[in-house]
Amino acid sequence: MAESERIALFIDGANLYATAKSLGFDIDYKRLLKEFQSRGRLVRAFYYTALVEDQEYSSIRPLIDWLDYNGYAVVTKPTKEFVDSLGRRKVKGNMDIELAVNAMEMAPHIDHMVLFSGDGDFRSLVEAMQRKGVRVSVVSTITTHPPMVADELRRQADEFVDLIHLAAKVGRDPAERAERAQRFQERRIPATSASYAPGDDEESP
Repeated sequence: MAESERIALFIDGANLYATAKSLGFDIDYKRLLKEFQSRGRLVRAFYYTALVEDQEYSSIRPLIDWLDYNGYAVVTKPTKEFVDSLGRRKVKGNMDIELAVNAMEMAPHIDHMVLFSGDGDFRSLVEAMQRKGVRVSVVSTITTHPPMVADELRRQADEFVDLIHLAAKVGRDPAERAERAQRFQERRIPATSASYAPGDDEESP
């Protein structure tokens, strides 16, 4: 990437969380931001996730608050509950439309879109961004069985980046995580504490 290249990150929160977990590490969002700031001119870093509205406390809330104060544009919406044809309770929290709208709005202002998702539904968005002259990288993984990225999305992207190759640059140090957990336990800090570090677990909605 050229140093003058204008970059925007589009992070499908639940998808990235699941991908990193499948590879056995946690994302350090502070390091992730620094990594892409070093690759060009980072215009915006979007983070998308759905939130369960009726829960008094969501385990993802501290991460959302941290991201919001530390350089990310956080986009959330409440999940919707419904009952399927078999009478099973389901929760829907799809952020595809929000991500696609933001990407199309940003297209005139960026040279390079980095999409952190393996969802095949984004293939048409990637194609549309390319028609507008934006280069698109997709970050996911093919090292799991089955792969976390849809084949059609991987083929459409200008570049596919396997998250396992970024682990050393954007992953959390397991020792650091264990040490912090120990400190939290010793101080008896409640789970809702605002002192939340980047990269703590995000729970898929």
